[in-house]
Amino acid sequence: MTTALPPTGTGPLAKREARLAWGLLSPTITAVALVVILPLLAVFWISVKPVGLADLRAAAPVVRADLRGDAAAAGDEITVRFRIRNTSQDKEIRKVTMTDGWPDGLTPVELDPRCAIDGAQLRCDFGTMEGGFRDQILIPVTVGQAFLDAGGELDDIDPVLTGKADSILTSGEFTFDNFSRIFDGDEFWGVLGVTLFYTVFGTIGALVFGLFAALLLNKSFRGQGILRGLYLFPYVAPVIAVAFAWILLFDPFSGSANALLIQMGVTEGAINFFGERPLALIMVTVFEIWRYFPLSFLFILARMQSIDGDMYEAADMDGASPFQKFWYLSVPQLVGILSVLFLLRFIWTFNKFDDIFLLTGGNAGTRTLTVNVYEQAFAISNIGAGAAVAVVIFFCLLIFSYVFFRYGNPEEGL
Repeated sequence: MTTALPPTGTGPLAKREARLAWGLLSPTITAVALVVILPLLAVFWISVKPVGLADLRAAAPVVRADLRGDAAAAGDEITVRFRIRNTSQDKEIRKVTMTDGWPDGLTPVELDPRCAIDGAQLRCDFGTMEGGFRDQILIPVTVGQAFLDAGGELDDIDPVLTGKADSILTSGEFTFDNFSRIFDGDEFWGVLGVTLFYTVFGTIGALVFGLFAALLLNKSFRGQGILRGLYLFPYVAPVIAVAFAWILLFDPFSGSANALLIQMGVTEGAINFFGERPLALIMVTVFEIWRYFPLSFLFILARMQSIDGDMYEAADMDGASPFQKFWYLSVPQLVGILSVLFLLRFIWTFNKFDDIFLLTGGNAGTRTLTVNVYEQAFAISNIGAGAAVAVVIFFCLLIFSYVFFRYGNPEEGL
């Protein structure tokens, strides 16, 4: 008796389906590569380069042409001047040449040894320009009537400089000085501690307040829609508007919060909420909680409304208290969505830049790693060190994600 064996290999239909699937996925893969992967690789590349902000622009020769002297009649002598410089102060440019069309009606009296005129073409060879190179070419000329008839201007002169310069971004020079400078600095570990405090307490606070708000709105009552809209206001409002509203509210000189505290006798003098340690860090963390708890509120409320109400009716018949129903019935159903929200909010808060920068600018002990990226790359023009801090942020989040998926249970909320 012969036993039928299942077919092996990939048939034409399966191959066609695979090609169709890859064809449909190719736009998504391309978009992800362009938006996510390529910038990430660029950050890794810059982090191991001794590059400053000025080095992003490659060294290039620059030339400007003008006339010195006035030509009123044919036969007058004037000077054509070309001012040349190297845009870089420390990078050389090799094989620099200048080409330009020579206008009719100008007869050179004397040429610079580096230049030659062939018909209506001017060509100058400057060889290698060192960093910070500046020079000028002066060509005395006799003015002819044709030049005067054309307007007596250098409209026909548009010099072009060409040369070769090495770019630090494309060179084979690599270094780990950016990372050593970061970890050897005294401020790095303090900045990391501030980042963890801001992220952990901001994330947990947003989840706790979101859960509390969801419990309040899990019942139907008059005005529920209006209250839900008010809850969403911090999240949907423009961040620059709410940040400056908080700054004005807690201003030490004209803020309403200080005036109220003084009138109530809580404090004798004004409090600089965003200018004192550690109060400034606490304030920006509270702002983070207030601004982003509506996101947690929406997800938690949606999950709570999908829970079967029969369990709560059975618990009421058994005499369970409201706390017991919440702890033994609601919490187990919410663990999955809470874990997913914790993952998302932790990553987003760890990467948060605009809130802190608008409120304090990273001063008064509120400098996080993302603010440090900005200060390293743009404030002190050390873009290599800024990229190195960004790489550190990436690995911190990678480690957190591994630990979360290894020991957590986020699948229940997906």
